[in-house]
Amino acid sequence: MTATTTPLEQRPIDLLALEDQLTERERDWRDGVRALVADRIRPNAARWFADATFPADLVPDLGRAGLLGAHLTGYGCAGRSAVEYGLAAMELEAGDSGIRTLVSVQGSLAMTAIARYGTEAQRERWLPAMASGAVLGCFGLTEPEAGSDPAGMRTTATRASDGGWSITGSKRWIGLASVAEIAVIWARTDEGVRAFLVPTATPGFTATPIEPKLSMRASIQCDIVLDDVRLPPDAQLPEARGLGAALRCLGEARYGIVWGAMGAARDAMEVAVAYAKQREQFGSRIAAFQLTQQKLVDMQLEIEKGVLLALHLGRLKDAGRLTPEQVSLGKLNNVREALEVCRQARTILGGNGVAADLSPLRHALNLESVRTYEGTDEVHTLVLGAAITGIPAFRLG
Repeated sequence: MTATTTPLEQRPIDLLALEDQLTERERDWRDGVRALVADRIRPNAARWFADATFPADLVPDLGRAGLLGAHLTGYGCAGRSAVEYGLAAMELEAGDSGIRTLVSVQGSLAMTAIARYGTEAQRERWLPAMASGAVLGCFGLTEPEAGSDPAGMRTTATRASDGGWSITGSKRWIGLASVAEIAVIWARTDEGVRAFLVPTATPGFTATPIEPKLSMRASIQCDIVLDDVRLPPDAQLPEARGLGAALRCLGEARYGIVWGAMGAARDAMEVAVAYAKQREQFGSRIAAFQLTQQKLVDMQLEIEKGVLLALHLGRLKDAGRLTPEQVSLGKLNNVREALEVCRQARTILGGNGVAADLSPLRHALNLESVRTYEGTDEVHTLVLGAAITGIPAFRLG
């Protein structure tokens, strides 16, 4: 059996009637993204994953659909609400986590950094081209020795004699770096951590894809080496001061993950239900087996709770009330539960679950990366532990 597609008219299971909580504008936007996924992503996702192919030809389609920097206003961006951006993330990740990651790196990280911390000239120069997909960006924070501890970064930017900058250091697991034209690079200076716009064609900048990978194979993650990269004075993002500026960008990406993970879980659930209704063993469809139904019920419980959580956080964000601790709660819960849903869905598929044309195991492998990036379980657990007890268990220098 092949269960790689979900017709647009076949609505997801919605026992809590969460659809009623969305406005007509939100539903229309969501349905447009769902149609794009059905047409351009879902039929190709298994092949992209198997072949480790980054679908560069998809980027202009994402730009035309308003999905790049969707939550930003002006400069060619769609100006969508937090809930609308979340709904888009959920639909994209139902196709493949790597595609939602592409949109997140471009919009939530690189474009958000420029929009928040750049000059008007920097915003005019880069954001319209990035919103259209004509230019890709990346966000260089994580380093080989500084993953969960960004305060341990070793990349440095020093003033040159002409008033410009020289950057030396390395970054690791940087999405899109080898196909990006502009990189937001975070580095230590005499004035603390600052961010710089680095055209990737600058001498001394090298991005090398990390291969092979067992996860996120439709996406690109790279090692970056910066060897005395010379930049003009206006390369600095003037309002990006300290690690807090970088972490605020990460908060935008984490918010999208809260929604996206539920898209992967939902797709795995739909594939498992469709398979169970057709697969016969011992003279009955396996959907009639009590143990199968228990698995499906447990999976649906977590999906509905996770979507409800994501929607609640989206409403808080649109009201200007969302806190970092709330985002940590959503990211920790939804990715952890989505991974378990995908693993359970794979068990319903039996041995056929390892076939490339059935999505649950692919989603599970991708979610192993999602669970790690933008804050591991351990980091978010300690953020929440500090919120609950008032006692930090770790120090972010």
